[in-house]
Amino acid sequence: MSIKKIEEILGDKAESLLNHKCKVDKSLLTLPSPDYLDTIFAQTDRNNRVLGNMHRLYNHGRLAGTGYCSIFPVDQGIEHSAGASFAPNPIYFDPENIVKLAIESGCNGVASTFGVLGSLARKYAHKIPFIVKLNHNELLTYPNKYDQVMFGKVKTAYEMGAAGVGATIYWGSHESNRQLQEVAEAFAEAHELGMITILWCYLRNNEFKKDGVDYHTSADLTGQANHLGVTLEADIIKQKLPTNNGGYTAIKFGQTSPKVYTDLSSDHPIDLCRYQVLCTYSGKIGLINSGGASKGSKDLAEAIETAIINKRAGGTGLIMGRKAFQRPFKEGVELLQATQDVYLDKSITIA
Repeated sequence: MSIKKIEEILGDKAESLLNHKCKVDKSLLTLPSPDYLDTIFAQTDRNNRVLGNMHRLYNHGRLAGTGYCSIFPVDQGIEHSAGASFAPNPIYFDPENIVKLAIESGCNGVASTFGVLGSLARKYAHKIPFIVKLNHNELLTYPNKYDQVMFGKVKTAYEMGAAGVGATIYWGSHESNRQLQEVAEAFAEAHELGMITILWCYLRNNEFKKDGVDYHTSADLTGQANHLGVTLEADIIKQKLPTNNGGYTAIKFGQTSPKVYTDLSSDHPIDLCRYQVLCTYSGKIGLINSGGASKGSKDLAEAIETAIINKRAGGTGLIMGRKAFQRPFKEGVELLQATQDVYLDKSITIA
């Protein structure tokens, strides 16, 4: 997709998104690059087998060798129910179509459940990097509860040939301390076995909604969630795109600094995302933003906008699912490749 077409799709937002200058200068960040694995990641305490699987992930698909990453995630069959997720396009009740879409789209990897990836391991684990999601919040318990529970063992993911594992922590929830301990142990085992780790750093607490405003995606709170995630030695952080700021000050808890809101961020979406990147050790650990729910005709524009915000903020890429698989297969491929084109376009620079 050409930059002219991207500008056309962005419409009135094009000027603001493509020409914004961030408050935090890019010189303070470690930015994605073709030599990221050699100059940054290889200097960590991860063993050579972890480095090898990171190389597999970063050198697969259309973004291979760029330092950017496009992951196709489908765990919504558990997180949102199979009906809610796959009724819009029933071909995805069959797990093979999930992997086929990731391959056809040129994604770096595919992230899904033990069941999905385990059912296809012998056919596809050597063809595209697998990321096995270890824990889930299932919604069949009544009344619904919101807790991430382990669905399997790290060793199972290793034996199916997965390149890595993923997990979610609901930071701020009553169960977060237990989840933190479970994930820390799982990630340590994964690293011992040579697999990479991706942490879904999500917030969950009803008190994070204040005076009609939802701060679950505020830059300051999600930034701290990211900082906790890299402390657990996640190799990649998955985070929702920030939509506002000032969670700490609105909810009146925890500790922050006024400079977070005056010197390190603004109301501009790229500044808000830049603060998320700043909290991942200034970009030394890659930040991938999620694509969010499908909204029909708005999906392509939203997907491209998300990619531009993440890239220009200094992020590492996208992990986009529902916008792609809740539409016809060919359109899903086109949407994922359109976001990848943002990262391939050298005229779209770091803000």
